[in-house]
Amino acid sequence: MSVRERRYRYVGPVELKAAVRPGDGGRRIRSTACFDEWIAERSAVELAEPFTFVVDTEGVLRLAPRRSEHVACAGGDMVLSAGEISFAREAGRWIVGEVSNQSTGYCPDVTSWPAVARAVDDVGLGRPSGFTHEVVFRRCPDCQEHNIVREGDFVCVFCGSDLPTAWNVGPHA
Repeated sequence: MSVRERRYRYVGPVELKAAVRPGDGGRRIRSTACFDEWIAERSAVELAEPFTFVVDTEGVLRLAPRRSEHVACAGGDMVLSAGEISFAREAGRWIVGEVSNQSTGYCPDVTSWPAVARAVDDVGLGRPSGFTHEVVFRRCPDCQEHNIVREGDFVCVFCGSDLPTAWNVGPHA
């Protein structure tokens, strides 16, 4: 992890973070063997849709079922990235098929990709060169609502104010 790497705090509904209990958290995937064990436990139905993921502040990939909250997957902690990820078999090995930074709980910037790349590389999975679906999050400076910027239109969908071009969703360390 670089010294300047952004850590994202949870910015979603407080009741979701309050529901996180000790021991909650996605499965920490530190190696190919760990991933192979985890993926073998998944059903065909589970494998047909993306999983929830976070990269924790130690740079470790954590995985949970898709309908899991990112804050629960992270055990309530800060993250280096968060989103959705899917896996596929290619040339006899597992690869990341698709990966996004789609997490309205953490709203990570697209610049969080290097943390994801390192975590996936540490596990020994093939991967794309970047997020296959990038989500641009911004907080409106006027009404304070979180927005997803679509098609480069940096205008708040709640109040019509201009949104900043730089990531500003939450405090970070």
